[in-house]
Amino acid sequence: MLSFLLDRDPAKELNLLCLGAHSDDIEMGCGGTVLSLAGRFPKLNVTWVVFSGDGGREKEARQSADMFLKNVGGRREVIIRSFRDGYFPYPGDQVKDSFEELKSSSAPDVILTHCCNDAHQDHRLICELTWNTWRDHLILEYEVPKWDGDLGQPNCYLPLTKELAEKKVDYIMKCFGSQRNRHWFTEELFFSMMRIRGMEARAPESYAEAFYARKLTLY
Repeated sequence: MLSFLLDRDPAKELNLLCLGAHSDDIEMGCGGTVLSLAGRFPKLNVTWVVFSGDGGREKEARQSADMFLKNVGGRREVIIRSFRDGYFPYPGDQVKDSFEELKSSSAPDVILTHCCNDAHQDHRLICELTWNTWRDHLILEYEVPKWDGDLGQPNCYLPLTKELAEKKVDYIMKCFGSQRNRHWFTEELFFSMMRIRGMEARAPESYAEAFYARKLTLY
């Protein structure tokens, strides 16, 4: 389905909504896709929403969003909420209120959100509320690698150039200093994810990001 979308007239506006539970989720799951769309669509408008980012994590989130969105030619809006990490869905009513605010203020063509089968409960709530809020939109669920080992078999791929794959990893490593002491936070991991999905997609330059497209209508 994404390939059909990318055939649209690049002179037209494309409205992209990116949703992430934590300050590095969007970057890891679909950062390359955002960079790719920014290069394809001069009139790309992006709303970038992080639901759990406060203190130093908010600063990292804003720095990273600035880097990933610096070539976006249209409107850019970065929204950082401060819901407590690891406590979703307990403040679920407040998180849902945030979704309702987004619904009234944005009209996305494409929504990038967490996967419904993600092992992290924060991620699952964001996905659930995405589908609960938007009913007539293209929703693609991205994947985030983690200790839980919840990676599955995605059915939608966006090939990346080697340059964009390298840029994605470079931005992540530069922006998220608070995560560098974690055993999994390595360049090798981020490249390996894109390389595996690139192999599955037979990507021309060997790298890709993968998504779950659970519900599509083709015209």
